[in-house]
Amino acid sequence: MYKIGASISRELNDQLFSDIKASGIEVIELSYDNYDNFDFENAKMLSEKYPIELWSLHLPFLPFEEIDPSSLDENKRKYTFDLFMGIIEKASKIGINKVIIHPSCEPIPYEERAKRLEAAASFMSDLADEAHKFSIVIAIEDLPRTCIGKNSKEINYLLSANDKLRACFDTNHLLNEKITDFIKNVGEKIITTHISDYDFLNERHWLPGEGDIDWLELAKALKEINYNGVWLYELGLNPPKSMIRRDLRYEDLYNNAFEILNDKTPTPIGKRIENLGFWG
Repeated sequence: MYKIGASISRELNDQLFSDIKASGIEVIELSYDNYDNFDFENAKMLSEKYPIELWSLHLPFLPFEEIDPSSLDENKRKYTFDLFMGIIEKASKIGINKVIIHPSCEPIPYEERAKRLEAAASFMSDLADEAHKFSIVIAIEDLPRTCIGKNSKEINYLLSANDKLRACFDTNHLLNEKITDFIKNVGEKIITTHISDYDFLNERHWLPGEGDIDWLELAKALKEINYNGVWLYELGLNPPKSMIRRDLRYEDLYNNAFEILNDKTPTPIGKRIENLGFWG
């Protein structure tokens, strides 16, 4: 069974790590909008104390007007690159060896798409080379809607820019491609996951079982490509406005994964709001 993980964007303290450890979760991803005042040494200390592996770090993607690897503005790309490299260097010092990146902001105008793909690919290649000097792998995340990287064709185009690049498979971002096709097409380049459920209309970040993904089919597809990364949840513990349920606990994530990875259909905890709009 894969190691089970969770994306963390809350304040890091003893109580949080104690709760995570007690749940059975073994790895975490650090995911913050801003790392300017983030205490990397505290994260390392807590991870060693409990212990919980610092599996990955998610690079920031907001604000869109400042951060965009696909920008056609050279100055904006340079600002983004320098920002990311500063974070990557700090992450490497606490033992993180995988960094997740969004290949673009949004919306991407149709008439700019080809050039934005090209710009993003060049950015990713340069970033992969520089990150490699710090023993860090760049994992490109698939994104929804008009974003760059909205399907396996675009992800594979970006990956082809540099053989050091890999992919992060977000299970609730694919809006115009079957999930199992994406897994098959990207294959062994997938080295990590963001696990959550949705309704195929838009990203929702629900607990698996609360949406429409066939989780046993998805898990089988990952096995068929010999995926050997982690099963890492990326969803809030507080219910989104599209879902009626109590707050989740970390043991809910562990139990959800245990069901799926033992070939059982996951048990939903919440009930989604019916007739959701696109943004719900």
